[in-house]
Amino acid sequence: MMSERDRGKVSVDLPKEMLRELERLAKRLDRSRSWVVQQAWRLSRERIRTLPSPRDMSLPRR
Repeated sequence: MMSERDRGKVSVDLPKEMLRELERLAKRLDRSRSWVVQQAWRLSRERIRTLPSPRDMSLPRR
């Protein structure tokens, strides 16, 4: 198991407009793109966890 301090390089494909917005935010905040993405994840992860999985969506509702 990796500790929180372990870091790895990850490539993520983003739509061009999303990348441009990410770069504008990073510049405005005087932070790196990585920092902006990490903050976005921290702020949204609980909400993302509540999204239904595709498996859950295919089950009939009772």
